[in-house]
Amino acid sequence: MIAIIGAGKMGEALLAGLLGTGYDPTDVMVVEPLPDHAAQLRERYSVDTVTAAEAARRARTIVLAIKPQDMVSVLDGLAADIPAGTLVISVAAGITTGVLEKHLPGEVAAVRAMPNTPALVGKGMTAIAGGLHATDEHLERAESLLSTVGTVVRVPERHMDTVTAISGSGPAYFYFIAETMIDAGVGMGMPRATAQRLVQQTIEGAAAMLNESGEHPVVLREAVTSPGGTTAAAVRELDRHGVRTAFADAIEAARDRSRALSEG
Repeated sequence: MIAIIGAGKMGEALLAGLLGTGYDPTDVMVVEPLPDHAAQLRERYSVDTVTAAEAARRARTIVLAIKPQDMVSVLDGLAADIPAGTLVISVAAGITTGVLEKHLPGEVAAVRAMPNTPALVGKGMTAIAGGLHATDEHLERAESLLSTVGTVVRVPERHMDTVTAISGSGPAYFYFIAETMIDAGVGMGMPRATAQRLVQQTIEGAAAMLNESGEHPVVLREAVTSPGGTTAAAVRELDRHGVRTAFADAIEAARDRSRALSEG
């Protein structure tokens, strides 16, 4: 039995992913405190909505899809009801396995996961790290569950804040680039709908080439960049404005914020 505590966007994406890949609704419970949303979930997915205490007692796997600032209070409220052998998976940014273990019974396995928002369309990228009591079986169970919304990789705990900065926050960087490219096209007189279509397909095509070619991004970029051509002129301007350094600094800032969240 799987319990999802918190049915916001990520929690509901996981619920839809589980049910869309063969899990039976009778094997999934959801904890959702808002009555109207709970009713919608029951109608949409035919799952039971239960209290947190009931979920803790009955589930073999618990997914905590809640805000980082709520994590400690939720864990403290659940701890007395969670039996030994339960797997607890957190998808909250910045919450380490150490924090989870501090507020859980000693026989409970903790896994920290960092999915990103493309999970909402089944294209997520999730990294997981196991705590002290997490065995290979626990990690395999977490991988199986999270792979219903995309790709899953295992990383050491020490890399999870970097994961948060790269792939957790990563979609926002690409949306920022897309927004900038569309606005540039509009600024040069192109209809917004046309600019958006051009940018969307360009990003999708570039991502497909990166995934399918096996080439390093530098090789792919150089293939587009003819000497003295339009792309060379654009890249020269990006370098002149320090865009590469700005991106690196932004990713470091996101990593540092993730660390700060874990420290409270």
